[in-house]
Amino acid sequence: MNEERFDRRTVIGGLIGLAAGSGLEAQEGSIQRRVLGRTNEKVSCLGLGGFHIGDPKLSDEEATRLIRQAIDRGLNFMDNSWDYNDGRSEIRMGNALRDGYRQKAFLMTKFDGRTKESAAQQIDESLKRLQTDHLDLLQFHETIRFDDPDRFFAPSGACEALVAARKAGKTRYIGFTGHKDPHIHLYMLELARKNNFQFDTVQMPINVMDAHFRSFGKLVVPEARKMGLGILGMKSMGSGVILKSKAVTPVECLQFALSMPTSVVITGIDSQQVLDQALSLGSDFKTLTSQQLAAILNKTVQTAANGEYELFKTTSHFDSTAKHPEWLGPETAQVKDLGS
Repeated sequence: MNEERFDRRTVIGGLIGLAAGSGLEAQEGSIQRRVLGRTNEKVSCLGLGGFHIGDPKLSDEEATRLIRQAIDRGLNFMDNSWDYNDGRSEIRMGNALRDGYRQKAFLMTKFDGRTKESAAQQIDESLKRLQTDHLDLLQFHETIRFDDPDRFFAPSGACEALVAARKAGKTRYIGFTGHKDPHIHLYMLELARKNNFQFDTVQMPINVMDAHFRSFGKLVVPEARKMGLGILGMKSMGSGVILKSKAVTPVECLQFALSMPTSVVITGIDSQQVLDQALSLGSDFKTLTSQQLAAILNKTVQTAANGEYELFKTTSHFDSTAKHPEWLGPETAQVKDLGS
């Protein structure tokens, strides 16, 4: 029993220590801004999630209205991905960013291709759907298998497409994402160092349950900070699954994620009510005290123990590329030669 208490205190103390220095800047009458890692770009502390904005339950007109209202009220970070809702998410965002809104937004999307060819094709498709000649940030999506970093850096791998896209002016910054296991993120960062390659951002789950199970916050965040990367938090509510635990409220989920050293916390916005809640929190946010953080972590320690409410870690339910391996492109020529 004493050993368990010690472990819990260690977890809570470590995460509370990370909460210092989140870099919030007050913006009068608008959502607060943070610096995106070493880039010195100032982005809204909350980002509009691309998946939810493409929900078929939303009309195209409502999606446009929500995106534009978010930007008008100071939320400038726009998240998206080539594979969200069969392209509907990017198409909707592209339409919403017309009429001068593109210039006001910090636009990010992601791609799934593991080969240079498949990645390049997806990047160009995303640019067309988003109706822009460049992205502010382009990220390698779903680094969820240990061979994903290997394939990224392999000859004729996706890394070459990403570097070419940046050289051609198709993106300003580059990063990678993943939601499965923090050790896979650490392996990607290890290979980046070995290949003398610099990412600008890294995206990962940051939430009240993560602290207790396969923790990205404990393992990846400190490493990312050392490397000067902009940290993009996602799954603050686990696509709603965390809320089913009844242990925490939506506001507590966002407050916790914002109190970590995140540049942006990406959140799903699919209604006026959700948008208003996010904007209100982002405008008035103050980093939680150590006592408040400890209280939240203590409330979730039991329910988080086996990953039951973080299905993106423990199941394939959120693994889009597992359901569509054709998105990844063929294995590298090197692998084919070895297998023949």
